[in-house]
Amino acid sequence: MTTTAITNIGSLVTNDPSVGDGSPLGLLQDATVVIEGDKIAWVGPAGEAPAADTAFDAQGRAVIPGFVDSHSHLVFAGDRTAEFNARMSGRSYSAGGIRTTVAATRAATDAELEANLVRHLDEARRQGTTTFETKSGYGLTVADEARALRIAAAHTEEVTYLGAHIVSPDYAEDPAAYVDLVTGEMLAACAPYARWVDVFCEKGAFDGDQARAILTAGAAAGLIPRVHANQLSYGPGVQLAVELEAASADHCTHLTDADVDALAQAAATTVATLLPGAEFSTRAQWPDARRLIDAGATVALSTDCNPGSSYTSSMPFCIALAVRDMGMTPDEALWSATAGGARALRRTDIGTVTPGARADLAVLDAPSHVHLAYRPGVPLVSAVWQRGVRVAGGR
Repeated sequence: MTTTAITNIGSLVTNDPSVGDGSPLGLLQDATVVIEGDKIAWVGPAGEAPAADTAFDAQGRAVIPGFVDSHSHLVFAGDRTAEFNARMSGRSYSAGGIRTTVAATRAATDAELEANLVRHLDEARRQGTTTFETKSGYGLTVADEARALRIAAAHTEEVTYLGAHIVSPDYAEDPAAYVDLVTGEMLAACAPYARWVDVFCEKGAFDGDQARAILTAGAAAGLIPRVHANQLSYGPGVQLAVELEAASADHCTHLTDADVDALAQAAATTVATLLPGAEFSTRAQWPDARRLIDAGATVALSTDCNPGSSYTSSMPFCIALAVRDMGMTPDEALWSATAGGARALRRTDIGTVTPGARADLAVLDAPSHVHLAYRPGVPLVSAVWQRGVRVAGGR
């Protein structure tokens, strides 16, 4: 099997505190990484590196683990530019929000949905993302939810059934019947394509009892729960996520002290996944990452890429927002965007640069990972390896 050495690394983030400077990032200076097949074979000081068949000269630049984007909504059609423009211009807008995307997605062909998904995945990959979670939730019929998941499953193993995004417009007068559909026929059609089950637990979407029914039905079908929790208001989402041992409670914007304590106590099980792109794009209150970290919660960062409230695929942008507006240090934000995302997906093979891990790496056109926050908006990712294959860049 061919080996490739990435040499002359100025600063290597391993996310292994047992090496390098002993910090959570496990920083190594003047390092080499050897890739064999789709795995990391060796990591260490450049002067001790074994021979390899080929080499890539990092030219003194920083190398980091590939980003792990553990929350996105990429199977959709249509555009909501007018909605965003109205919101940013202080004008009222009543064209339907998420229902606009539902209508466009239902009308799209499979080929159109897949082409849009691939375009966004390629866009994210060029910015250093090597693991993607994505959800259904814009079909809201049995057939449309199942096809969304089938399309997604062809491109990532991290697929989430989100039939409970909102109550389908077709059931606006009978939400209970829609919950029955989501936990019955729709679940049966969707479960074969998914690993996860999710629900938007929020006023105007699904209340605590409905969310519990949806998540427990999904778990009974073999899916692992995750929850859209406490985004728009205080509510039961976080407590429900912890109680059901969900992998992740996502958004976590409006938290009581009891919510923070619950996430801290469940740090080994339930990750608080923060999605700053949503707050940026809606001018909403920022999640308080500092409060969660200081309490002992495990925090991940993700893009929440979707056409309505967070239309960004850029993990570097989310890192910059987290540092500027959510109280995170540059080190914490990078850890949360890599190892934290892996925790939110209950993966041990990604999010680190360690022997045996999947060979997912990004080379930055910068001497340090801190530049991800220090130089916001600048395209710093210059090369990307995914499963041991260079998939972007190479300068």
